Amino acid sequence: MLPEGPSVVAWICLDWADQRHEVRLQAVDSSQVESFSVAQTPEALDAWVCQLRRRFPLGFLAVAVEQSRGPLIYALMKYDFLLLYPVPPKMAADYRKVFSGSGAKSDPQDANLLLDLLRCHRDRLRVWRPDDAQTRQLGLLAEHRRNFVDQRTRLTNQLTSLLKQSYPQALAWAGELGRPAAARFLQQWPSLAAAQQADRSDLRRFYQANGRWDPTALEERLDQVRQAMPLTTDTAVLESSTLMITLLAQQLLVLLSAITQVEKAIAELFPPHPDHALWDSFPGAGAALAPRLLAAFGADRQRFASAVEVQQFAGIAPVTESSGQNRCVHWRWACPQFLRQTLHEFAGCSIPQSAWARAYYQQQRDRGKGHHAAARALAFKWIRILYRCWKDRTAYDEHRYLEALARRGSPLLARVTATTQA
Repeated sequence: MLPEGPSVVAWICLDWADQRHEVRLQAVDSSQVESFSVAQTPEALDAWVCQLRRRFPLGFLAVAVEQSRGPLIYALMKYDFLLLYPVPPKMAADYRKVFSGSGAKSDPQDANLLLDLLRCHRDRLRVWRPDDAQTRQLGLLAEHRRNFVDQRTRLTNQLTSLLKQSYPQALAWAGELGRPAAARFLQQWPSLAAAQQADRSDLRRFYQANGRWDPTALEERLDQVRQAMPLTTDTAVLESSTLMITLLAQQLLVLLSAITQVEKAIAELFPPHPDHALWDSFPGAGAALAPRLLAAFGADRQRFASAVEVQQFAGIAPVTESSGQNRCVHWRWACPQFLRQTLHEFAGCSIPQSAWARAYYQQQRDRGKGHHAAARALAFKWIRILYRCWKDRTAYDEHRYLEALARRGSPLLARVTATTQA
């Protein structure tokens, strides 16, 4: 849906590249297609857009770009006379296959096809309307935090593997590897020999500073350090593992500090947001997932027209392929991965916190579905509730939803009652 006011006066497409963008331009009242390129620098992009405004002083310029995020979108979003149409990469690739069965690909060819797609099928594309700065910042920080958490998982998996082959006692002595105390322990004593050479008082002070220890249990732990036997005496394994454990522990400490700083920034930005109370009301959302849900739906209530649209866009709804007597239902591949992950994780976290979610999840498991399939089914159901609360700007009320189940005579309510009584 176009903004009110002047209509589109030119079609433009940009095939994004790191250095230069291939550009195609066609005025609405002309059949001539202009071809040129623009450098990927703020100065060059600004000069080009200003030149376009002088050439087309009235009306909107429709711009197709094969991405929805990145430096090009961020550079163009500040110009209010540009209507940005992000084209999903899969849509562009499939459209290319229509005209190039051989799979041949080039930037000029892609630019021509994007222009044709924009002119002929603009009704299939959605104008990109950026959220307000606060919402976008929360979304970016939430995604950065999740990336850091994934990096933490990779580092702790590497450490676990190294410790198992050279220093397995540290898996118990250091504690949970994803915590700063474990990283500090491994940094100070990256090998069994280093731990056994340390003063007993130094180890005692470390444990006392990093947790509450019963004096008897602490002394037993210190005795274990003294009496432990090495898994291997192979110098090559021990020395290389000691170096890698030290380096990985250092990386882990820096990464854990980064996660803390990002979480602090999110904690400062989220409460003042107008939709804070709404997303904070959902069971299981918590400090990590509530901002992610906010970013997933955004602040613009016109972004999604229905809950079904959210289910399909997020990749939670499966894809049905039907031809003749053949019918196949399968996983949706083309979707924003972080968005699908957010809704999937929220559904999983809601199970212990919501009576009906727990009952529905168990119902799916009883039907033979695995954990992830049951969680996706629950996410599918949650999206309808999330959408309605978001659209009405109303906080979630579990009691109110259970009353709605009772009015509809839902068989799920009996399972909720049985689960609650059990």
